[in-house]
Amino acid sequence: MADRRLLFVRAVNEEDLNISQACRTFGISRPTGYAILRRFEQEGVSGLLDRSRAPHHRPQTVDETIANRILALKVEHCTWGPKKIKASLEETTGTKWPATSTIGDILKRAGLVKPRRLKTRCPSAPIRPGEQRPNELWCVDYKGQFSLRGGHLCYPLTMTDQASRFLLRCQALPDVTGKKAWPYFVGAFQEFGLPAAIRSDNGAPFATASTTGLTYLSLRLIKLGIRLERIDPGKPQQNGAHERMHRTLKAEAIYPASETLVAQQGRFDAWLREFNYERPHEALDQRTPSSVYVRSPREMPLVLPELEYPAGMRVTRVRTNGMIRWRGGFVFVSEVLIGEPVGLDHFDEHYHALYVGRQPVAILDERTAAFLPAKQASDMLADLRRYPI
Repeated sequence: MADRRLLFVRAVNEEDLNISQACRTFGISRPTGYAILRRFEQEGVSGLLDRSRAPHHRPQTVDETIANRILALKVEHCTWGPKKIKASLEETTGTKWPATSTIGDILKRAGLVKPRRLKTRCPSAPIRPGEQRPNELWCVDYKGQFSLRGGHLCYPLTMTDQASRFLLRCQALPDVTGKKAWPYFVGAFQEFGLPAAIRSDNGAPFATASTTGLTYLSLRLIKLGIRLERIDPGKPQQNGAHERMHRTLKAEAIYPASETLVAQQGRFDAWLREFNYERPHEALDQRTPSSVYVRSPREMPLVLPELEYPAGMRVTRVRTNGMIRWRGGFVFVSEVLIGEPVGLDHFDEHYHALYVGRQPVAILDERTAAFLPAKQASDMLADLRRYPI
C-alpha cells in the first residue's frame, strides 16, 4: 500500500495530473487523495507507511486496579468462573463490575482459564428458587472414598438441602456403617430441624438389597416422619445437584489429601463455610446458599417416636426371627424390624402393601404368600408413595 501511495504522489507532482484524474486512475476518493498528499508534505516518504488502526482512547478498557482485583479473587478461588467472580465482587463491594464476558477475557489473557472439552449433555431442568422450599427435600450421599496420606481411608458423608443447595454436613468418616453416620444425622436435625424427605442412592447405609430395603439408619429416619426417596440404581443424575457438589468438593477440599481424618475434617469445615456463605450458585441466580436457606420448623424430638398407623390398617409385630404371621403361616420381613410393628394395607385384588410407619416398603402377593422382588414391586411402591396414608 505504501508503494501505491508513493506512485500516486509522483503522478500528481511529476506527471502534472490533477487530483481528480489521479484519484480516478488509482481508484480512490478525492478526500483520500488529499490526505495522502498532506501526509507526504508533512512527513515525507515515512508518512505513506501503513498506520495502526487502534483507537487512541479506549473508554471501555478495564482499569488495572479492577483487573488485579479480579485476578486476585480467581487465584484465591481457582475453580470459580467469571459468573461467580462477578457475583461475589458485586455482593462484597455493592458496585457494578465489568460484564461476565469481559472478566472471562481478563482471565484468559492471564492464562487462568483451562480449556474444557465439550460434552454432549442431556437436557436438564434445574430447580429455581420458589419452585421448591427449603427442607422439603434433603439429599445425602457418600463422596467416593479416598486415601489419606497417613494410609487410612476417608469416606465423606454429605448432606444438602435441595432447594437452597445449602451444605448441611460434610463429615470425614472411617467407614459407611449406619451407626457411625447416625450421630451426624442427629446433629444436623438438632441444628437445622427435620426435613420432609431425604433422597439417597441404594447403597449402604441408606438401603440394602432386602425385601424392605431398610437399614439401621433408614428405620430411624422413618420413625422421625421423614419420607425416604431413592434414586434408580445406576442413575446418579437423579441426584444431579448433589453429585455436582461432590465434584467441587473433590477439586477444592480433597486433593492433595490430608494426613489424618481430623486434619481432613478441618479442611472440610473451612470449605463448607465458603460453599454456603461466599460461593455464588448459578442455580440460585448467583446468590449464596445461606441467603436462601431457612431452618425447618420441625424439631428433632428427644426420643425416637414409636411407629404409628391409621385406624383400620392391620398391624402386626415382627418376631424375633424377622417374620410376621400371615394367614396361618409366617412370612420373613426383615431382621432390622425385629420387635417393630408393621402395617398391611389391602390395596389391590391380590396385593397387600407393607407399611413401616407411613412408608410403603414392600408388596405382599396373597396368592403366593410371599413378597414380590424389589424390581417387580418398584412401580407399585412408587404409586403408593405419591398418595401416602
